[in-house]
Amino acid sequence: MIQLSDINEARRRISDVIVNTPLICSAGLSSECGVEVFLKMENRQKTGSFKLRGATNAISLLTEAEKLRGVVTASTGNHGRAVSYAATAAKVRATICVSSLVHANKIAEIRRLGADLRIVGNSYDEAEQEAERLAEHDRMMMLHASDNPAIIAGQGTIGLEVLEALPNVATVLVALGGGGLSAGVGLAISSLRPSARILGVTMDRGAAMKASLEAGHPVEVEEFPTLADALCGGIGLRNKLTFKACQSLLDDVILVSEEEIAAGIRSAYDHEREVVEGAGAVGIAALLAGKVAALKGPVAIVISGGNIDMALHRRVITGDSNIIQQVG
Repeated sequence: MIQLSDINEARRRISDVIVNTPLICSAGLSSECGVEVFLKMENRQKTGSFKLRGATNAISLLTEAEKLRGVVTASTGNHGRAVSYAATAAKVRATICVSSLVHANKIAEIRRLGADLRIVGNSYDEAEQEAERLAEHDRMMMLHASDNPAIIAGQGTIGLEVLEALPNVATVLVALGGGGLSAGVGLAISSLRPSARILGVTMDRGAAMKASLEAGHPVEVEEFPTLADALCGGIGLRNKLTFKACQSLLDDVILVSEEEIAAGIRSAYDHEREVVEGAGAVGIAALLAGKVAALKGPVAIVISGGNIDMALHRRVITGDSNIIQQVG
């Protein structure tokens, strides 16, 4: 597993590229919950999500020979966009494999940033299989979206920034998909503020890390359409890092429904005037639904991204119930 020193080194390495996003106090959520609630606004990151941190760190660590071979990865959208951005900046060829479930707005951004895009299969796992095949066949470097030490270290820089802005944080809510964000933030927070509770939050269907933690080993799950599309996909049956990290670092995993995720998206817009995607809203959703037991403040929620299709966002914030029926 990576060490705190790896996260500190990652911060030094990527500081000229990423934005140290603000940690803002949410008056509405604080009033609702009876404790101070702060939002770490990674939706304001350059590529619209936290993923740029890990992607930039990983690509900066490639050798010259590895850069010449190019990189390949699978993505639900945000990681692919970040890898495209970082690879283009480093003049490295990048191939991004996505499934047919990835939203059109995320596909368009990956293409705009210069990557070779391949749409393969009907799930993240199928896209990842294609990425692994290309890595072996074309000898490209595989950059796993989460189960990669450089990726985890890059995401962990968020934890350092949270602690600098809020040294007495008591509860940290982190969106949980493949586990890279939870592993990195969890390591940073637990190393420097061991009394803080670290809670992973994810959708209530197709949550691979939750199912794996309950089974005691990585398992495959069926992927379903969800407002929190960035959290979809498996963690890999050969998972080397994030499963064990989440097993040791997370105090609990909270599941939220599609209705609760929609409420989180609406809350971010109504109270903060922030456009947040479903995965970015799961922490807010958990608080609003009263699902955080023995809540203690101050609370920090990592708002992981804002790359939501704007037509979908308009339907969510206007309370279109058909949205829930369609994703359900």
